[in-house]
Amino acid sequence: MTVDAALSSEIVQFYAVLVGSLIILGGLALLAVTAISSKDIRPIWQTYRGWLIMAPLAFGFLIAGRTAVIVGVCLLALFGFREFARATGLYRDWWMTLGVMLAIVGVAAVSLVSDPGTGAHGWYGFFMALPVYVVGLLLVIPVIRNRTRGQLQSTALAVLGFVYFGWMFAHLGFLANADHPYGYILYLVFAVEVNDIAAFIFGKLFGRHKLRSEVSPNKTVEGSLGALAVSLALPWLLSFSFPHLGTLQLVLTGLIVGIGGQLGDLTISFIKRDIGVKDMGAVIPGHGGILDRIDSLIFVAPLFFHMVRFFHGIA
Repeated sequence: MTVDAALSSEIVQFYAVLVGSLIILGGLALLAVTAISSKDIRPIWQTYRGWLIMAPLAFGFLIAGRTAVIVGVCLLALFGFREFARATGLYRDWWMTLGVMLAIVGVAAVSLVSDPGTGAHGWYGFFMALPVYVVGLLLVIPVIRNRTRGQLQSTALAVLGFVYFGWMFAHLGFLANADHPYGYILYLVFAVEVNDIAAFIFGKLFGRHKLRSEVSPNKTVEGSLGALAVSLALPWLLSFSFPHLGTLQLVLTGLIVGIGGQLGDLTISFIKRDIGVKDMGAVIPGHGGILDRIDSLIFVAPLFFHMVRFFHGIA
């Protein structure tokens, strides 16, 4: 992944035009609604302005190359974990918080270095083994500090924070080491957002039955099934993103995005409801925190990564 390779990639060019066109059309639609409607749509405008910031940033990191993508994913993981730590109270335990943050940086470092055995970009074996070492380190911290009170909860939250944000999400960054990084990464990010939007639209139009009333009251069975149907169709419509994938892999890709994206959203929802917060943060206008934006990718990235690796390898 280099700047020249990104700029000359037809896949990058297509997604840039597609996303740019959707943003322009969305802006025109909002202008029309503002002109003819008396309803207050300022929150929608705020969400739209958030996309005006996020989309160029995402393409900027991708065009900048492999290192920039892995570092960018690492930064998102760090900010996401920071929001999680603040919301759950783990942030008060700086030993555990710092331990997880260092581990997240370690995951990025392992994704960047070459495999000493094969010379391939990314040390895959160490990447897969890291959770064992990190969990061991986090369990040892209370021993080093000679503390017991409250340490079980802090350790459990730290382990969850690392595995969920630092390791599962880091699979998205490791895809920068693949033979087809642009198609993989751009498709996943785009498809997950389409999945979220489809669930919202189908839920508003046809929603009658609550999907999980206690976890996320606004989500419906109809919205979930509609999003799954769209996600199953999308790999075929955008199959140029990964022309080497066969029929079975395209079906699995649709299932991974359609089901995994919704599971990621629902798991963050139950965490937020359990601790009594609406959003994990407010860093992105109209979108909440970093975690509220990347939650759907947390399940999708590792599931897609290992599906592709099983059938085709990563590098």
